[in-house]
Amino acid sequence: MDISGYEYQWLVLLGIAVFFAIRLGVGYYASRKVSSATDFIVAGRRLPIYLAGASIMATWFAAEVLMGASSNAYQYGFQGVVFDPFGAGLCLLISGFFFIRLMRRARYLTLIDFFEHRYGRTMGFLISLVQLVTYFGWTAAQIVAGGNIVHALFGWPVAAGMILVATIVTVYTLMGGMWADTLLDFMQMFLTAGGITLVFSAVVRAIGGWDVLVANAGSMFTSKPFTLLPISGEGYLGYDGLLGWTYWLAAWMAVGLGSIAAQDLMQRSMSARNEATSVWGTYMASALYIGFGVLSPLIGIGMFVLNPNLTVDQTEFVLVSAAMKYLTPILTSVFIAALASALMSTSDTSILAGASIVSENILPFLRNKKMDGKAQLLWTRIGVVGMGAVSLLLALYAETIYKLATFSWTVLLVGVFTSFAFGMYWKRANLVGAVTAFVTGFTTWLILTLVVLLPITLVVCEGDYEVAVWDAAYIGSVPALIVSIIGMVVGSLVTQKSNPPLPLRDVDGNIIEFSNRLGINPLWDALRKLKPGEEDRT
Repeated sequence: MDISGYEYQWLVLLGIAVFFAIRLGVGYYASRKVSSATDFIVAGRRLPIYLAGASIMATWFAAEVLMGASSNAYQYGFQGVVFDPFGAGLCLLISGFFFIRLMRRARYLTLIDFFEHRYGRTMGFLISLVQLVTYFGWTAAQIVAGGNIVHALFGWPVAAGMILVATIVTVYTLMGGMWADTLLDFMQMFLTAGGITLVFSAVVRAIGGWDVLVANAGSMFTSKPFTLLPISGEGYLGYDGLLGWTYWLAAWMAVGLGSIAAQDLMQRSMSARNEATSVWGTYMASALYIGFGVLSPLIGIGMFVLNPNLTVDQTEFVLVSAAMKYLTPILTSVFIAALASALMSTSDTSILAGASIVSENILPFLRNKKMDGKAQLLWTRIGVVGMGAVSLLLALYAETIYKLATFSWTVLLVGVFTSFAFGMYWKRANLVGAVTAFVTGFTTWLILTLVVLLPITLVVCEGDYEVAVWDAAYIGSVPALIVSIIGMVVGSLVTQKSNPPLPLRDVDGNIIEFSNRLGINPLWDALRKLKPGEEDRT
C-alpha cells in the first residue's frame, strides 16, 4: 500500500495518530477498573451482550482479514473466502451452540483450565505450550503487518514501524487487560463495519448499481464468482476431483473448527456476565461477522468489474485503493485509520491470550501450586510484556512469519480440537485418548503434507514451492483430523481401567452437570438486568 501520491496523505496520517492516542487513553481509563486477575483476564465476567458480541466480532474482524478477503475474492470470488468470513462465521455458530455454555458455567479463566480439569495437569501443560507457540507466531504476524502499514503511511523503516505498533499495543494491554481490549473493540466494530459499508456502497454506485454488479461479476481465476462450491471443470482453488473437495472441506474446517479450541475466542465468551449472555453474544458476533464480512469480498468482485487488469500483487490492497478512489478524503482517512487500529485489536487479543495462559496454567504447573490473586495479576501483566517483547523479536527476525501464523490454526485443528470436543461430549474420553489424538493427528498431518501431498501440489502450483506447501498442509488436515478422532476413540477405550476418565469439573472442583449444555438459552436471560449474585445461574 503506497499513499505517497495521495493528495490527502496528511489527513490519513492525522487519523492514524488520533487513533493511536485514543488506544493509549482507553488503556489508562480501563486500568482503573482492574483490581484482580479476573478483572484483567475476563473483565470480571461482567460484560453485557452488546459488549461481549461486539468484542468477539471486532477481534476477528481484523485489517488483514478485510484486505485479504477483498484480494482473494478479486482472484477467486467466494471460493477464495471460504476460510474467512464464511468459515469464521461457522466457527462462532458451532462454538455458541455446542461449547460456550459449559465453558462459561465452569467459570474458567483460560481454555487450558478445561484440559486440566478434564484430562489432568499434564495434558493442560501440553496444550498450554501448543497454544503459547501459536500466539507467539500470531502476534508476531500482526506486528509484521503493522510495521508494513506504518512503513507505507509514514515512510519509516519497517522495523521502526514494528517497534511502534508492538509498544503501543503492549502498553495499553498492560494497563487495562480485557477491559481495555473490550472497550476498544466496541468502538472498533462501529468504525470498521461502518467504513466497509461505505466503501461497498461507493463501489456499487460506481459500477451502476447492484443489478449491474451481479450481471457483470467476475474474478481473475474462476468463472462463477458467487459460488462457494467447487466448479465443474475448474475444481476448488485449482484442484479438481477428490483433491478439490478435500481442499474445500479443509477451507471450512481450518477456522471453522480449528479456532474453536483457541484461547482468544473462549476468553471473550467467558467474560460475559452469564451463560445466556456468552451464548447469545457469540451468536450476535457470528451474525455481525457474516453480515459485514461478506462486504469485503463483494468489494473485491466489484473492483474486478471496474478494473479487471490488476496483477496478483496489485490486488493485495484493492480495498484501500477503493476507499481512496471512491470515498471523500475525511471518510478515507477515518477508514484507513480504522484498519490500522483493527490490526491492533487482533494483536492485543493474542498478547492477552498468551499472557493469561502463562499466569493461569504454565507457571502454576511449574511451581506445582496456584498463585493468589495479586500474584496472578502481577504475573499476567509481566506475561503481557513478555509476549509483546518475544513476539516483536520474532517479527524483527522472521518477517515472513505472517503465513506461518495463519497456518497455525490448522495445527490446533489436527492436534487440539478432537480432545476438546470429545472431552465435552464423551464421558469415556481420558488422558491416553487425548494424547493419542494429539500425537496421531499431528504426525499424520506432517507426513501427508511433506511426503504425500507436496509432490502433487507442486505440479498444480507449477513449481511455486511456497504456495504448494500451504495447499498441501490444508488438504492434509482433513485426513489428519479423521486419524486424530480414531486415535481418541481407540486410545480411550483400551485404557478405561488403567486410566479412568475424569469428570468435567468447574474451577472449584465441583462436577459440572451435562444437562442443558446446548446454546438454546432464552434470549431474555441474556438481555435482562441481573440481580446481585445471579450472574452464574443462567
